[in-house]
Amino acid sequence: MSGSLQSSQVAILIKALPQPSKKYGETVCCAGLTDGGEWKRLFPVRYRHLAGDQSFQRWDRISFNYRAPHQDSRRESCHIFEDSIRKVGKLTERERELLLNRVIVGSAKDAEKSGSSLALIRPKNTVFKYRRKTEAQLRKEREAYIRSASQGSFFDKALAALEPSPFRFGFSFEDDMGSHAYQCGDWEVHAMYYRWVRRYGEQQTLKRMEETFNDRYPKAGMAFALGNMAKRPHTWQLLGVIRLAEDPQPDLFA
Repeated sequence: MSGSLQSSQVAILIKALPQPSKKYGETVCCAGLTDGGEWKRLFPVRYRHLAGDQSFQRWDRISFNYRAPHQDSRRESCHIFEDSIRKVGKLTERERELLLNRVIVGSAKDAEKSGSSLALIRPKNTVFKYRRKTEAQLRKEREAYIRSASQGSFFDKALAALEPSPFRFGFSFEDDMGSHAYQCGDWEVHAMYYRWVRRYGEQQTLKRMEETFNDRYPKAGMAFALGNMAKRPHTWQLLGVIRLAEDPQPDLFA
């Protein structure tokens, strides 16, 4: 990747939890795959400022312009020009299976050995877990979100501060390199909690999430999208929990 302006299209797989940023306000780490199976990490994305055909969800195809980042040497990383983002389509379920099953690796370590900082794996023996945050932890997160929501230029729309999830969600699992326990940074998992808790209440929501991630997803096929940290490349995080059928039938018309 050179420092000049470039363009690309990806199918979005990762939308991580929003993070407060001193420089950009509130940002979301996003990543996706090109049609050729190449990972692209998009930063900075001030997701809640996006609207219309710029706003996207998992499985949406987006086009964008980018340049090489100055302080991130990971080969997949792109400094995105936010105003260039356009939603241009959406993957069908069949397209999801064909694209994603091509890029599955055995573990984060396998990806790391090949120089990759993003990976898609098939976890085994997964167990969904949750732990309630302390009031001190929630207060600290709320204060950070309030500060980041108040940042921005005169031309940015005002944002209501995010309410942090009262739980830390995570998974224990196995891959080709052994056993792991990762905290889950997938925004969609936390959004599931809030969507269901308004409908079912907390106890039933947690039960439904356990059924989803400990039974329904593993039976139907599940993948984890992992990414490492720029300053700690040997530290990997769980950024996406994806329902993905295994061993798709060959596409006779491909």
